[in-house]
Amino acid sequence: MAAAAAAELKWKNTALLVIDMQKDFILPGGPMHVRGGEAIVPNVIKAVEVARNRLIPIIWVVREHDPFGRDVELFRRHLYDSAEKPKPTSKGTIGAELVDGLVIEEGDYKLVKTRFSAFFNTHLNSYLHRAGVTNLVIIGVQTPNCIRQTVFDAVALDYETVTVIVDATAAATPDIHIANVLDMTNIGVATPTLQEWCDI
Repeated sequence: MAAAAAAELKWKNTALLVIDMQKDFILPGGPMHVRGGEAIVPNVIKAVEVARNRLIPIIWVVREHDPFGRDVELFRRHLYDSAEKPKPTSKGTIGAELVDGLVIEEGDYKLVKTRFSAFFNTHLNSYLHRAGVTNLVIIGVQTPNCIRQTVFDAVALDYETVTVIVDATAAATPDIHIANVLDMTNIGVATPTLQEWCDI
């Protein structure tokens, strides 16, 4: 009982952001497939389980776009022009669903974004401040885009600690992943492995 209370106190100002772990990004053949994404699914599942045990609030950050592409970045609008091809992460489609093994449970929070950063044109920052969150742990895909942009915004917004679990995040290639992890480490971001984070 005392140990549980101590653990809750230790993590009370922390939130876990799970970014873009959706079928269109993770599964082979998906229109936005990230080649390294499928390999990290077990670690993402484990990180979520550990966060639940630590009573860390979980925020599921997802892309859900208008099927006509009216809310996507200009450089991606061509992906929504064809009537035959699937529209990436369109709201209500199978591709926008979380991959198997990841479930939004009661008490979790789902945040929809339409750009790389989870903070851009969303109310994430105000939500976290109201919840008393000062420390962020970030997992998901992909490292050079949504992970990196969210991390840099979190640092700019003065979150006290920003942590990226390196083997629960992924990019198209290991080299891209490593290069971006190094950039984030250089601005003070903690980059433990999942096992190292579990052992904290």
